[in-house]
Amino acid sequence: MILPPFLLTDQTGLDHSFPDGQSTFICFVKEDCPTCNLVLPLIEQVHAKGSCRVLIPGQTEDGNRLLVDRHNLSAPVLDDSILKVSFAYDLDVVPHCFIADSSGAKVAELIGFQREEWQTTFEEYFPDVAIDWNELPEWRPGCGSLTQDPLISERLRAESENSPLRARRLEIGSQDDVHEFMYDQGFTDGLPVIPPTPERVLRMMNGTDRDPQEVVAVIPPNLAPATVEKIAVNAVMAGCKPDYLSVVLTTIEAICTDEFNCHGVFATTMGATPVMILNGPIRHELDVNMKMSALGQGTRANAAIGRAVRLAVRNIGGAKPGGTERSTLGNPMKYSMCFAEWEERSFWDPLHVERGFEKDDSVVSVFAMSGGPMQIIDQTSRSAEQLIGSFASSMRAVHNVRAHGSGDTVLVVCPEHADTLKTQNYSKRDVKNGIQEKSAVPTRELVADEFSGAGIPKAAFDRMPRERQDAKVPKFSSADHIHIVVAGSEAGKFSAVFHGWASGPMGSIPVSKKIDV
Repeated sequence: MILPPFLLTDQTGLDHSFPDGQSTFICFVKEDCPTCNLVLPLIEQVHAKGSCRVLIPGQTEDGNRLLVDRHNLSAPVLDDSILKVSFAYDLDVVPHCFIADSSGAKVAELIGFQREEWQTTFEEYFPDVAIDWNELPEWRPGCGSLTQDPLISERLRAESENSPLRARRLEIGSQDDVHEFMYDQGFTDGLPVIPPTPERVLRMMNGTDRDPQEVVAVIPPNLAPATVEKIAVNAVMAGCKPDYLSVVLTTIEAICTDEFNCHGVFATTMGATPVMILNGPIRHELDVNMKMSALGQGTRANAAIGRAVRLAVRNIGGAKPGGTERSTLGNPMKYSMCFAEWEERSFWDPLHVERGFEKDDSVVSVFAMSGGPMQIIDQTSRSAEQLIGSFASSMRAVHNVRAHGSGDTVLVVCPEHADTLKTQNYSKRDVKNGIQEKSAVPTRELVADEFSGAGIPKAAFDRMPRERQDAKVPKFSSADHIHIVVAGSEAGKFSAVFHGWASGPMGSIPVSKKIDV
């Protein structure tokens, strides 16, 4: 039997290849195995006598250094920490030793330590090595090779088969209910998920040209590397089509930026979560709803894309309720919130153009929102001024009517309300400024009192100069924090507003990214 060839580097940085035309004693070891530590002095003696070429592949890089120091080894200890050679040799336990002739053919094999077997082998192949065998135990079992670790073996098997799949596979008993198993393992958001079989995951990855093992982002709170494959697994579970994967990947990249601060978004007791808004041609390519019930149920793309992002954050990043996710009440948007802007029904530049992209770019924008959508009902305003007044008075309720100076919010203007604003050719900037003007109230109206403890503390208000006490404070800290899109049915004068979270560097900054399709 010809043993598998290999090329590995020793502790000094030298390369060693096998076979190389001389007989070789190969012994696979790992540092924490007592039996490996038992036999290494014997192997070192073979090397010291020059009886045979000796190679010692070790299975952990740090462990190799410890073994060299512990036993004062001069024999080459080779770095097999990626375990490809160990896997090629089909190891179950270590120590596992082979003696090979000059052609690389196996002539002897030792597994674990059985004194009589080792003594017989040494007397036959290394007769000049003097060992007091009576000082050694009669028998010691080996330890499991790291290649048998289920977290590692699936990766090695996939690599050996040239499969793009590396994620650990879970075996389910023939009598187990796969859906109940997924619940029990904590993989779901409370709703059933589609089992991510290898066939489904491979099909999902057809939705991108990116390498399956490319790390798309590192997801908090576990700071876990999210590969294309792992995100595809969660996209399968969420019910995505392969065409949706590029959007999911781009969204994961967007929310894992420092600007968006997804760790803070998911951990806050306020219950914030990403709201995804799609712009550009991809809306039509994926049939993302931007019309009737755009913010609700009933559309696969909207529901599945948003859910895939949330499942990835949960299953890869570890953001689970009761763990680092500490929402006081929770938020139904944590299941999913993804919709598209109805650009064709708007007379304004679409959101992504406002944010610096070309009109023909496909873009996802993410906003950290803590509540909503809260409907703004106005069926009777006939002028833009009146309608903006309705927007402003309704939006004062975001968080609390006394919570002025708020950060980012998303205003979804329905088509009929957009038509009202169009009659006077109001730009988005006009609407934002109008909301700020009409929502502004004197500082004294924002002071906590016996009616409500919310607002500016009375003591802090009393220390303000008179002009500041009388100064008007708009609802939002800046008109730029009001983000406007058009969506919804042709019929019905019902717009909506999303409540934001903490904005700016100490909170979350909205992020937009172009989608590579």
